[in-house]
Amino acid sequence: MDTSSDLTSSSIPDKPAPHKSLVNVLGVVYLHTKTEDGGDLYFTRFAEPHQDHLDINNWYEESWFTQNRVRLLGTSSVYRVPTKPVNGSSLDLVVKNCRVGEDVPINTHTLEEFMSAEFNSPWEEFALVMEMADKQMGQRFSWIRAQRPLAIYVPPQRMQLWQSGRSRSKINRIRARHPGVDLDILKQYKLVYEWIRGKNLTEIFERIKLELPDVVHHLQAMQKKAFDDLSKKGYHMADMKPEHVIIHEDDCERIEHMGHGSGPDAAGKQVDAIYRLMEAGNYSVIDYELLFRTPEHEDRVKATRRHSYLDDMRNRLEPTPLPPHLSRTEIFGVPYIFGHAESTGGRMWVVGRNARLFDYFLPERWRKTPSLSLSGTNEVFYTVTKDNIHLVWKTSRVGEFPTDAKYSPEEIEKIRQFGINSPFEEFSLSQALNEKGIHAAYVRAIYMTGSLKVEISSDARKYQSHQELVDNDGNPVLDVLHNYITIRGYYNGPDKWVSEHEEAVLLTPVDLQRAVRKNIITGADCASYLERVKERLRSAGYDGSLLKPNDLLLAVDAKGNIMKDRDGQPDVIICNFEIVWKV
Repeated sequence: MDTSSDLTSSSIPDKPAPHKSLVNVLGVVYLHTKTEDGGDLYFTRFAEPHQDHLDINNWYEESWFTQNRVRLLGTSSVYRVPTKPVNGSSLDLVVKNCRVGEDVPINTHTLEEFMSAEFNSPWEEFALVMEMADKQMGQRFSWIRAQRPLAIYVPPQRMQLWQSGRSRSKINRIRARHPGVDLDILKQYKLVYEWIRGKNLTEIFERIKLELPDVVHHLQAMQKKAFDDLSKKGYHMADMKPEHVIIHEDDCERIEHMGHGSGPDAAGKQVDAIYRLMEAGNYSVIDYELLFRTPEHEDRVKATRRHSYLDDMRNRLEPTPLPPHLSRTEIFGVPYIFGHAESTGGRMWVVGRNARLFDYFLPERWRKTPSLSLSGTNEVFYTVTKDNIHLVWKTSRVGEFPTDAKYSPEEIEKIRQFGINSPFEEFSLSQALNEKGIHAAYVRAIYMTGSLKVEISSDARKYQSHQELVDNDGNPVLDVLHNYITIRGYYNGPDKWVSEHEEAVLLTPVDLQRAVRKNIITGADCASYLERVKERLRSAGYDGSLLKPNDLLLAVDAKGNIMKDRDGQPDVIICNFEIVWKV
């Protein structure tokens, strides 16, 4: 996408180009720009050739929109509207108000099992439509034709809650499904699609000479055919209607021409032609506010993304094509893919050179999934992401003076002397140790939160020592005003080994302290393994004297056997890098 092009309408000359940025929401990349009225406009990749037409002055200007819109049938506010001519051409749009958070009218439900369906948010709707047009993602059925999603427009005005018709509980449920995704209960969201030239099934049958019972029979059969096709593809539409099935313009003309004869034969030929078109998949489905994945397809999507993740993680150091919203950088010798977590306003550094890995670590994929605390004193959690990826995330304590009971006063004084490592120092340390043959947990990503810290850091030394390090936008990589979360793999085997084995046979990490409690090792073994790791660190030029048994992991299989290293000794893995220092 050419982000340097002017998004303003050619009908308004000499207007300064608005600020533009690329954002990623639920896996869809948008070109975001502020509008003249203070609103927000998000363009999809399909909007690239039509950016001038989609300037809001060319379709949403009040007098033009009011005079040229045509309301389409349905329970929601949906309009067909042409844009003003730009460079001699106009574009027909479908503009609809998103009904996220509103009650679903009971008459829109076609099946009892969908009575709990809720309207999609604008981001969910576009993500599903874009996915449905993708032949990947584990889909088992050929293409389903859909309208092209062009843009999401968010006007600046805020409504009163009673005006919005939205329920806080419904909005909260959507936020729980996609935590961090920006959704304002008091703002309107206008979804803009490209108009499909054609007629829906109901409009076509109005011009076919059949008795009403026959019309109803055929409409129901064709509606079921479209529903079944969607189901095979992996989706359900809770409010499927004949009006949602579009036959394209050229086919409509051929069908109408067949009816120029007289008698039932002409009508029969017309109906047969429609069935043949639908059997061949030559139709489109529209209206996606109640579209969702089937449970089976949801599982396939997760499995596909997990397997893709494992392959990409194995090849994380191999450069891939770089999308324009991401960039490459290197900090303390560690290569990263850098980008913004637009859903939260944060920033993120993903280890490696494989840009496909970035989306797996966006906070909406892991921040609110069910998690298990791994520490009684620190914010360390194990979770399985929405892509079925096992991760451990930990809030960095950089800038703090810890008071953990597991450290003696002398050890706390040593921490005060050297300082808690920054996330970037921790990741550099992990990489260096693994290169030296000292097994350390695999580090995956660093996430800087968009929200500000509640408390000011008491130790500013790391922020001062890092002040010359800036990201690709020129901002300091270590910002004293924000919290940082480090993400590492939940160690269940070497990356290459994991990608080649089924999840059922993967290993389980157990820290030394828990291994003693579970009788996997003895107390003497624990002390021996700990001292051996400290000695290896000393020999390599590192001070790991403050490491404790719960800072070291063993990998255990289903039978309780401990993974061994190349020397046949239990493979002990360092999982805490905040208090290991280069001497």
